[in-house]
Amino acid sequence: MRTTILVILIFFQISSIDGQTSLKKINLAVGDYKVGFRHYTTIDSTRTYQIRNEFNNQFIYRPIPVSIWYPASIKNTDSKQFTVLEYLEVLKEEEEWKNIPNEFLLDWFPYLWNTPENKGHLSEKAVAFSDASFLEGKFPVVVYAPSYQASSIENFALFEYLASNGFVVISSPSRGTHTRWLEGGTAKDMETQSRDVEFLLKEIHRYKNIDLGNVALMGFSFGGLSNVITVMKNPKIKALVSLDGTERYRYDVMEKSAYFDLNKLHIPYAHFAQKNIPEIVLKEDKIPAELNFKFQLFDSLKYSNVYSYKFHDLTHSYFSSFGVLFGNRDKRQDKSDHQIMDSYKQLSEHTLYFLNATLKNKERAKEFIENSPDKNGFPKSRISKKMKKSLVTAFNYKDFNDLALHQGYKELIPLYKETLAMHPNLKLEEGMLNSLGLRLSFDPERSEQGINVFLLAVHIYPKSANLYDSLAEAYLIQKDFGNAITNFKKSLELNPENQNAINRLKQLKNKARH
Repeated sequence: MRTTILVILIFFQISSIDGQTSLKKINLAVGDYKVGFRHYTTIDSTRTYQIRNEFNNQFIYRPIPVSIWYPASIKNTDSKQFTVLEYLEVLKEEEEWKNIPNEFLLDWFPYLWNTPENKGHLSEKAVAFSDASFLEGKFPVVVYAPSYQASSIENFALFEYLASNGFVVISSPSRGTHTRWLEGGTAKDMETQSRDVEFLLKEIHRYKNIDLGNVALMGFSFGGLSNVITVMKNPKIKALVSLDGTERYRYDVMEKSAYFDLNKLHIPYAHFAQKNIPEIVLKEDKIPAELNFKFQLFDSLKYSNVYSYKFHDLTHSYFSSFGVLFGNRDKRQDKSDHQIMDSYKQLSEHTLYFLNATLKNKERAKEFIENSPDKNGFPKSRISKKMKKSLVTAFNYKDFNDLALHQGYKELIPLYKETLAMHPNLKLEEGMLNSLGLRLSFDPERSEQGINVFLLAVHIYPKSANLYDSLAEAYLIQKDFGNAITNFKKSLELNPENQNAINRLKQLKNKARH
């Protein structure tokens, strides 16, 4: 029975009707940024791998194809706008058929389907540009895990949309432990994909334009399942997005992981689910009816804010760009092409709002994810929602200080941002920070920690003359006279009557003369 469920979730339905879709008809509004795209292959030398269709016994170090979308500066005259065909060329490498002619692409890969409508997609213009430079600045990043044995580009339209709105998206294909093929959705497959995501979490450190303090994971289908385990391993992930993730259907696989620990999933988590499967499909495809209502992970989580949506016009396949554009429709349950495209657009918009709320701390986005769909303008017939708040609601300055102490009062500004995203009501009072900073500064063995506290304090209260005065005193204790002078002057700019700063600057000036 479990195998049947997995097969249904993995492969597109094969009962076909004509499709009339296009990128233009999906109508995802481009954001404020141009979008760049790069694809390259790097190596994970800690693991080995075989190219199965080369029919030999040779092992190589594990190749990791990487696709990355990013806010871009289009200055290079060689930059050109991508077409859908150029995206599909990525499949040649990822599916290990590098030399296959383009005219065979729709015939060769069964999830594309060679139809007149699908051939028409190949010349469509996408949003991304090749050979584009990263835009200056720091951008939050979304690390994406594809569905079962799928490509890094399976959701390229969503990725372009997010990049145009100020996010970097990075992805690699879903592949087996030792070859292209997975074993069948096993715990081993899950751990392999989790390790590939962890490789990308290391890969993002190569890019100076990525804000490493704001990282989210997103996955579709089996990728969602793998991401849950990755989050349980890595406490620095700030948010989790699941596109009809298999964690809803295969809780038993997650439990087999050595890293499975519900108490370690304590970040904002959004799960977007498919429509209820009709009775005729449940019966004919031998799918348990509980898939329509059972969500054990949602019911079990205690320490995260969880948002569970159901999109009533989307079946499982259409949570990806490939599914919307290329997938054959199942006449027993699929909605019209117009409804599918419209719902995919709404799925993309909900994803953006969630990421804006959790990684960018935008107030409008935070309101959106707390609202019911109808309050946001979506009829209940289109989208429904369940929401569950973390049991840990009261998080105060003492709790934050415990976290700060645990990491030696280092990297306090990123810690504050991460904590604020999880606990928006956290309030660190100016007076508390000033007292803590002075207490640490007066201790010769902890004076550097005191400076770190004051740097956090002036980040939160940039117009506080008193905090800059205290920061200057902390530098003075360390005999860092240059930074002491700079911060006494900043304090005086904010409060010209600060007599302590006036006196200290005179003393330092006299000291410099002698």
